[in-house]
Formats: sequence, structure tokens, C-alpha cells
Amino acid sequence: MSEATFTFRVDDSLKAEFSNAAKTCDRSAAQLLRDYMREFVQQRQESTAYDTWFRRQVEIGLDSANAGHLIPAHEVEAKFAARRTAARLRLEPAE
Repeated sequence: MSEATFTFRVDDSLKAEFSNAAKTCDRSAAQLLRDYMREFVQQRQESTAYDTWFRRQVEIGLDSANAGHLIPAHEVEAKFAARRTAARLRLEPAE
């Protein structure tokens, strides 16, 4: 893996405080910045992947609805009313 230098400006006081905080963790400021950069890139990749997946799921749902594959509201309500009742019965203490 080749390495590159990343240069940016920061207030002297922030640099000193960050370096001191890094030392308390037995890390260098550069190590912490590299870790942060890796974590940030990974979070963005995961966020992008989730967004792509979610948008695809919405498209699938819309395509299905547009094709007429719908469940009437009263059927959905009846199904979940039964599930709520079953859950309540499981949670009620036995007498």
C-alpha cells in the first residue's frame, strides 16, 4: 500500500489538545486521524449501500402495488388485531 501525505491547517491550540488527548490513549495524533478517516469512509460506504438497498425495496413495493398486488386495509387490520390479541395473551400472567 502506498502512502500519501495529507496536509491541512488547524489552530495551534486544537493541535496541541488533540496531540495530548491522543497520548493519553497511547496513540499518535496521526494514528487517530487515520482511524477516524477509515471509520468515516466505512460509514459512508455503509450508508450508501443501505440507501441503495432501501431505494430498491421501495421500487419493488411500488412495482408490486402498480401491478395490483395489494391487500385490502380491512384484511391487514384484522391480521394485526389478531396478532396484538395473541401477544397480549402471551404477556398476561396466568391466573
